[in-house]
Formats: sequence, structure tokens, C-alpha cells
Amino acid sequence: MYAVIKTGGKQYRVTSGDVIIVEKLLGEPGETIEVGQVMMLGEEGKAPTFGTPVVEKAAVFAEVLEQQKGDKILIFKKKRRHNYRRLKGHRQFETVLRIVDVSATGTKPAAAKKAAPKKADAEPAADAKPAKKESKAAADKADAKPAAKKPAAKKAPAKKAAPKKGEE
Repeated sequence: MYAVIKTGGKQYRVTSGDVIIVEKLLGEPGETIEVGQVMMLGEEGKAPTFGTPVVEKAAVFAEVLEQQKGDKILIFKKKRRHNYRRLKGHRQFETVLRIVDVSATGTKPAAAKKAAPKKADAEPAADAKPAKKESKAAADKADAKPAAKKPAAKKAPAKKAAPKKGEE
């Protein structure tokens, strides 16, 4: 199933599993959000359902992957023969989304359960004494090789002074 959604003044054709970049939406990475207005729903071999202007009860759910800035756009103004030049740049905020589900009835997808990390290896035994830790700088110095000395640069031979006028 696919849908055409509207968000940030633009329309996107999406299916489950698509990754899209849209104008900034509120949400932290890992959150699941409902995206925009559903303008159209369609399936393979069936006639699409168009909204007037949106399809009732339809919803598209997406997971926020990242909040980022887009590519830099340069704005250059110039008036010829007046020595007038201005250069400005701008980077738009964007949200990277992965489409989780396209739903015609508006039901939310089941949340995926995440396994908790095991605590068995996290704590050391009570009998064992912690090993003495070296500082990171000391470990780096021990691993580094001494730098080889370079020979001194040779001086250029001195130039002979030109004979003065009258002394030849």
C-alpha cells in the first residue's frame, strides 16, 4: 500500500520502509510520529482513493531517524557598475524519517519490543580487586616511537663581493 502525504508544503509518495527527508518536524530520534495529511491511498491492482482534500481516518506513521541541517544555499546579490555585492548562506533544518506503516483505518502499528541488556557481565566479582589503571596519556607515550633526528640544513655558500669601482 502506498500513500501521498503532505508535510512542510510539499507532497511525498511513500510506502512502508521508505526513508525520506522532510522539513523539520518535532520529535527526537527513535520516536514514532504521525506524518502530515494523507491526500491519497493506493494499492497494486486497485483504484486509488483520493481525498477531498484529505482521506478520512487514514494515517501514515514514521520513525524519526535524525534531525539535521541540509546543504548550504548561497544567496548572491549584485548591482552591476555600482560595486554592490552581498553574499549570504542558509542551511535549512531537516528531519530524516523511515515510514513504518501506511494505515487506511488510522490504527497505530504495534511497537517493537527492545531487549534489555544483560547485567551478568556488567558487575565484577566481589573477591577480585580492580586492576590499577594507567592514564591514557601515559599509555600513548609508551606506545609512541621516539622521533628520528633530522640533519641540520646546509647553508648556501657565501657570495663573493663585487669589486668596487676603481679597484680592479
